[in-house]
Amino acid sequence: MANNIPAEHPMMTDNRCPLTTNVGQPIADDQNSLRAGERGPTLLEDYILREKLQHFDHERIPERIVHARGAAAHGYFELYESLSDLTTAKVLTDTTTQTPVFVRFSTVAGSRGSADTARDVRGFAVKMYTPEGNWDIVGNNIPVFFIQDAIKFPDLIHAAKPEPDREIPQAATAHDTFWDFISLTPESMHMIMWIMSDRSLPRSFGMMEGFGVHTFRLINAQGKSTFVKFHWKPVLGVHSLVWDEAQQVAGKDPDFHRREMWDSIKAGNFLEWELGIQTLAEDQEQLYDFDVLDATKLWPEELLPVRRIGKMTLNRNPDNYFAETEQVAFNTTNIVPGIDFSNDPLLQGRNFSYLDTQLSRLGSPNFTELPINRPRCPVSNNQRDAQMRYTIDKGRVSYTPASLDGHSPDEATPARGGFVSYSAAVDGPKVRARSESFGDHYGQAKLFWNSMSGPEKEHIVKALQFELSLVETRAVRQRMLGHLHQINEVLAGQVAAALGEPASNEQVPAEPRGTADSVVGAQRLADATSETTASGGVQRSKALSMAQQPTSAKGRKVAILVSHGVDSQQVNALKEALAQAGAQGELVGPHLGDIDGTGGKLEAQKTYANASSVLYDAVFAPGGSGMSELARKGDAYVFLAQAYKHGKPVAAIGESVTLLRNALPEEAIDADAGVLTQTSQHAQATIEQFVNAVGKRYWQRSPVETVAA
Repeated sequence: MANNIPAEHPMMTDNRCPLTTNVGQPIADDQNSLRAGERGPTLLEDYILREKLQHFDHERIPERIVHARGAAAHGYFELYESLSDLTTAKVLTDTTTQTPVFVRFSTVAGSRGSADTARDVRGFAVKMYTPEGNWDIVGNNIPVFFIQDAIKFPDLIHAAKPEPDREIPQAATAHDTFWDFISLTPESMHMIMWIMSDRSLPRSFGMMEGFGVHTFRLINAQGKSTFVKFHWKPVLGVHSLVWDEAQQVAGKDPDFHRREMWDSIKAGNFLEWELGIQTLAEDQEQLYDFDVLDATKLWPEELLPVRRIGKMTLNRNPDNYFAETEQVAFNTTNIVPGIDFSNDPLLQGRNFSYLDTQLSRLGSPNFTELPINRPRCPVSNNQRDAQMRYTIDKGRVSYTPASLDGHSPDEATPARGGFVSYSAAVDGPKVRARSESFGDHYGQAKLFWNSMSGPEKEHIVKALQFELSLVETRAVRQRMLGHLHQINEVLAGQVAAALGEPASNEQVPAEPRGTADSVVGAQRLADATSETTASGGVQRSKALSMAQQPTSAKGRKVAILVSHGVDSQQVNALKEALAQAGAQGELVGPHLGDIDGTGGKLEAQKTYANASSVLYDAVFAPGGSGMSELARKGDAYVFLAQAYKHGKPVAAIGESVTLLRNALPEEAIDADAGVLTQTSQHAQATIEQFVNAVGKRYWQRSPVETVAA
């Protein structure tokens, strides 16, 4: 019998025809949502936007499509000063209230099983259980985003996700589809600079900045509107890993970030951030050369300083990961009276998409009744039924207005604290268009580049070299180089050299080809700047560089290398000094358990087989007669060499000095560069100096490419 099965499924398509809706209607504009005027609000009648977002929102069950890998903690927020001149929101006006919070951190692109340290945007979502209902600040660790209009969000995520024909790579953007999309989307260039920087590789959640990203409104009792952006400033400062560390950490401990937060809170080292706001009077929204509604732009802090108004503390781990961290539902539409939306087109689309996602993922409109989502204030709306209904409503009234069973038809008027949307004037034709004020895609990318220190610029270059070298399609690589030339010629030239592409006519080729490690190449990067636009005249911003962040040992972890015969007194003195500074010392030995030190037994918590310097912020090798044995162990050698290569403080005392000298270049011993040595007689002074250095990075060390680690 003849085989009549077609060679391909009859519904197969390679999607090369003109764009259409799901029912075949040709689409004339897939780049912009339908809005009332170029800068007006997005219209609900935009069925193309709704169809696209709804399809995207329902693509995965039950795992989140984005932000699937997350970790969370409970805590509270306390207000420093009342903002009653700006808003009626009680959470921002009542300084006597301690507001409960639940905060979830996440990566965006990877699945639940991916590693914590992937190069990615980090979600920073805060749910405040206020007396007026839940307020969610659904933010990220980066203040801007890839796109200006929500209609492009499915495309962005589809491009960043594993390629659909092979389902690789996981939680990584170093592949053709992502860079193909980015190279065709100039509005992403500012965000790309952030993603390729160390900002996308946080040292820990507690050392990660958070941003509300969008422009919101604060509304006061007189009905006056003030534009606002929200910031979470970590008390410990903003600190990151470097890419080589992040890759190795993913193999050694893929749960690095969630483990660190859990262990810190369990040990009583709570995580703290200050809430800051940038505000702009509504009549000043046209004051600058960037549009305050553009989510691909930040507000330079030199123009609009951040006012710190309160502090958030995370002090309790969840009791059940699924019931709390996995089932928590954040919505950008969860706001309270005194806070409202702007016409930011990305925010307008998120306001639809988040609620739609929760309905799909959690299976019922009653997801707000789950304990982690339930408000801590009374809820009364006469709604009934649907799956997973927990509330048992009494009586026969399930409608409003009503007068039976003691009901009153009265709504909560503004005088009684009811929510009233701000009456912003809207006027304009229905158009699929983008405001010309959103049109500068390179000016703030230049601002970010200018603001980086020399090492930070070098890390951006190396990140782009890594990512683009894994892109197989040369045309995509060349398109991206074209965008990089728009940002900075030296940046583009260094990346081009690694890709085997010619530099532009204006740019001297990178030396040596493909790297910025040479003194000449590194200095050229450090000095390279570009004239900014769309930045209010600001050419550099200190707030964007991590070189200006405060440093301390608090919240850090130190590896103490030990073997039998180690000086126990030195080890205990170091552990005590670290504990007093809010840091933790962990013993790494040849095996777990008892180590026979010269002054008594010690306990090793890790071994050279299951630990690595990338899991620690500094490495210390004490003295002792038995420590000379480590000089013959490659693992101890690599511990010190890697820490040196990654700019971390390292120290050796007495018998361990030989090990350190063997592991590092001849000229590496330099106290000013965080490399400390001392005889055992002066150990205490070295310990104090070392603890003061923990938390710092020493990028000025001699060329590290000679270090074999």
